[in-house]
Amino acid sequence: MNIYDHPTFHMACQQFDLVADHLQIPTEDRARLKYPKRALTVALPIHRDDGSTQVFFGHRVQHHLTLGPTKGGLRYHPDVTLGEVAALAMWMSWKCALAGLPYGGAKGGIACDPSQLSSTELERLTRRYTQEMIPFIGSQIDVMAPDVGTNPQVMAWMMDTYSVHKGHTVPSIVTGKPVGIGGSLGRREATGRGVAYLVNRATDTLGLDLHRSTAVVQGYGNVGSMAALALARYGAKVIAVSDVHGGLHNAGGLDLMALEQHVARHRSVVGFPGADPVANDQLLLLPCDILVPAALERQITEANAGRIKCRILAEAANGPTTPEADVILNQRPEIFVIPDILCNAGGVVVSYFEWVQDLQSFFWGETEITDKLFRTLEAAFVQVVGLSRKQKIPMRLAALSVGVKRVHEAKQIRGLFP
Repeated sequence: MNIYDHPTFHMACQQFDLVADHLQIPTEDRARLKYPKRALTVALPIHRDDGSTQVFFGHRVQHHLTLGPTKGGLRYHPDVTLGEVAALAMWMSWKCALAGLPYGGAKGGIACDPSQLSSTELERLTRRYTQEMIPFIGSQIDVMAPDVGTNPQVMAWMMDTYSVHKGHTVPSIVTGKPVGIGGSLGRREATGRGVAYLVNRATDTLGLDLHRSTAVVQGYGNVGSMAALALARYGAKVIAVSDVHGGLHNAGGLDLMALEQHVARHRSVVGFPGADPVANDQLLLLPCDILVPAALERQITEANAGRIKCRILAEAANGPTTPEADVILNQRPEIFVIPDILCNAGGVVVSYFEWVQDLQSFFWGETEITDKLFRTLEAAFVQVVGLSRKQKIPMRLAALSVGVKRVHEAKQIRGLFP
């Protein structure tokens, strides 16, 4: 499939092939499970603030619609490609199935640098993208959400554009939007809270004391910062964080409240007083109890997998560990991996809650939402750990097995039309 030619898509396919072999899925069923149902690439011309016109390129991939509408984020990043988006859509399929959500996976992206666009330019770009997507999206077709480089404001623009086209307000077209226009309480914090909850469950499983544990977080965006704050509330000491500009390390622990204020002022962790600078590649190798990669894909590779020094690897990002690195980690039983499709599932779980609330026009309190989130993650965690131990297989293989098996069984039950 040359149209998806990208290292991240090849990585997702490698993972699928391993799971398909483990589950003994018939050869004739594999391509239908692996390759996306639908992919769309659009040209997005917009007027820049200086009066010039620039064309951006956007993508949306819907992996499968067997269990319900597709669900997945929209990212704005210079390196967005169709192949990367297809890989992320595939992982979303297995993630939603693992969590028991009635969704297929999807993903979207625009190749741009949002930091180089004004707010009005971002609005024009978002509205143009949404307009181009209207024939392919809908509350029962494909529902978008924030991802890298996007936020609740972007979702609000998308909702408004779609609603204007339909002639009435359609809050269920996106999730992760502001609470005032149908967003859900707890959605912004959901992924990070889920990461911390699962780390807490992993320490219980391993017999570790979280109050005596240290944590390192790569990627101090929404997910990474929320995970760090939540881990600190559980009692862990966060000793290092990083963002795209650089990292910080203080073996005695970082003052996260002060760091939040610093980031709000400077839009980066760099320059925070009371900590030493550390490069991103070195941050991953710092001795710690909990390592949280919360940045982009392919951060833990065969070059550094043998040198990371953690007890729990909590994959808050999508696809942070390559298959080659997995081979090395599988030979290191001292490292407990919470795989990405489980570890960062909190975001799509609460996105599902938001979608349900919008469809019903009936909203829940944050305590109820958080309780439902933790119950959903608990069920998935127990199932994955149980399968891993019963079959003596790595946690990633166990998690992917649950997700892929559910989608495969659903396709078998529904059959093939015509």
